[in-house]
Amino acid sequence: MASASSNFVSSIIFCLVLALGVEAKPTSRAFFVFGDSLVENGNNNYLLTTARADAPPYGIDYPTRRPTGRFSNGFNIPDLISQQLGAEATLPYLSPELTGARLLVGANFASAGIGILNDTGIQFLNIIRMYRQLEYFEQYQRRVSALIGAQQTKRLVNQALVLVTVGGNDFVNNYYLVPFSARSRQYSLPDYVKFLISEYRKLLQRLYDLGARRVLVTGTGPLGCVPAELAQRSTNGGCSVELQRAADLYNPQLVEMIRGLNNKLGRNVFIASNTQKMHYDFVSNPQAFGFVSSKIACCGQGPYNGIGLCTPLSNLCPNRDLYAFWDPFHPSEKANKIIVQQILSGSTDYMTPMNLSTILELDSRT
Repeated sequence: MASASSNFVSSIIFCLVLALGVEAKPTSRAFFVFGDSLVENGNNNYLLTTARADAPPYGIDYPTRRPTGRFSNGFNIPDLISQQLGAEATLPYLSPELTGARLLVGANFASAGIGILNDTGIQFLNIIRMYRQLEYFEQYQRRVSALIGAQQTKRLVNQALVLVTVGGNDFVNNYYLVPFSARSRQYSLPDYVKFLISEYRKLLQRLYDLGARRVLVTGTGPLGCVPAELAQRSTNGGCSVELQRAADLYNPQLVEMIRGLNNKLGRNVFIASNTQKMHYDFVSNPQAFGFVSSKIACCGQGPYNGIGLCTPLSNLCPNRDLYAFWDPFHPSEKANKIIVQQILSGSTDYMTPMNLSTILELDSRT
């Protein structure tokens, strides 16, 4: 109730500022999110698609205890980063509530099922592919310009923090989706990885051209170790060798691409987050992080609870904090907290060339 009152008062103040003709200014750093289901917070709720998390038990540990469109039992990575920024959580870009003062907080453009490539996730029908997310980002800037003017909008975007999480689906829901997939017939795995990296570079360059100046770019997790792949491909409970090979090829090349792009731009715009290592820490030694299992999903069915979707009819663990994975593909809220802690303060083994705390400290001086 107190939060609702605060938001109401903030909205009234904002409206008065506009009515008086005074230039409105954002009160804290904006935050923008692009990518897939690991970082989506509800855009797909507004789309005709099967890739959505708008039914229980999703959101069972969220403050409202209701599904929000996050593929999590509670908070996801963007939520936890927003908390570190001391800011409100960004709304989904398609949310009708994203108007007025709420626009100045930023926006989440992410959509479950998408990849770097436009043909990734075609089985999910209507999803917001990366090129469309960037078009929405342009549209967002026009909307904000109408509120605070072009110069202030440019400053808001230049000073914002941006998170991009995409790439895993290009393997799981494209190259390896079915035996002899179109992309696997077209490319050997090493060539496919090179193709993905070259296409990703174009997306990041476009993001820079649209004004982004501080961008966290996450790699893939240990793709072969998620419960869904264990259920389909594991022998003796081990991670899928082929999908691990894909992650091992892709992630180092992503870091090299980011390093090259920063060198070209002459500044550290893009920050590589080694989420493969972050995940693998608790996948390889779950007990060290308080988990009873990193193989079995909390919510699901079949071997490792890794078959199909998490639904009201699925097996559901009573304590989500004991599981590294919430559903067959996505980390639990507790695992997300571990990942964000490494993003915030991890060494260069996890964050290249610097972690988020260092970024925030550097930017506070300017």
